[in-house]
Amino acid sequence: MTLETAAATASYGTSASGSSFYAAMRILPHEQREAMFQIYSFCRQVDDIADSDGPRPERLAALAQWRVDIDALYQGHPPARLRDYVASVQRFGLLREDFLAIVDGMEMDVPQDIRAPDIATLDLYCDRVASAVGRLSVRVFGVAQDDGILLAHHLGRALQLTNILRDIDEDAAIGRLYLPREGLLHAGITSVEPLKVIADPALPKVCAPLVARARSHFEKADEVMGRNPRRVVRAPRIMSKYYRAILELLVIRGFAAPRAPVRLNKIARLVILLRYAVI
Repeated sequence: MTLETAAATASYGTSASGSSFYAAMRILPHEQREAMFQIYSFCRQVDDIADSDGPRPERLAALAQWRVDIDALYQGHPPARLRDYVASVQRFGLLREDFLAIVDGMEMDVPQDIRAPDIATLDLYCDRVASAVGRLSVRVFGVAQDDGILLAHHLGRALQLTNILRDIDEDAAIGRLYLPREGLLHAGITSVEPLKVIADPALPKVCAPLVARARSHFEKADEVMGRNPRRVVRAPRIMSKYYRAILELLVIRGFAAPRAPVRLNKIARLVILLRYAVI
């Protein structure tokens, strides 16, 4: 590893160090850990563009530049910010289409804020911003192709639906609403104004089907991980247990206003890490 690459990898680790992602990734061997921190860094950078308060045309242009840079990476002349990704792309067979899908997912928030998408659009969003990340990750972990695609599909959606349920108030504060339109209408909510929706007494009726869907995806992800070698699925299992615990805390708290923030405490995270990190 060059000094430049070492510095970049340290930066990736630092940017991830405050996240649940970091605890799951730091147990990996060096080359896998480096690749995962690169994937994380990429996701953070494009997510920061989508979430910034800059002019929408500028954000769209910045995401378009990422597409150009990803193409350049796969054409053999990577720009400086992707130069140290070359070894990981080659070593683990990371696919260009998955990087581009992540950019496409982030872009869904940019022309206008997402507000009450239909279920199909919500699922597409989850596939792009979460399952595509999973498809890159399972290649790094070494999960066999068919099971890897299944694991990325189910675990990615489980994690993203949990994020949506956890961040309802935070998203509404910036004008976004990821709860599906069909669910709102079924609960008798006709508004798609985020702040009005999250204050509606019927909100728990909207959230209940998403909880059930997330649980189903967690269970299907567990089935895939259960038939694969423990060492190969250590990191995704830790992520799954972290987020499943958060989901259940959300259910215990409930979705009626006011909603206190839900976080997994350090002891709970440590217990999960010790249970699933050790072979």
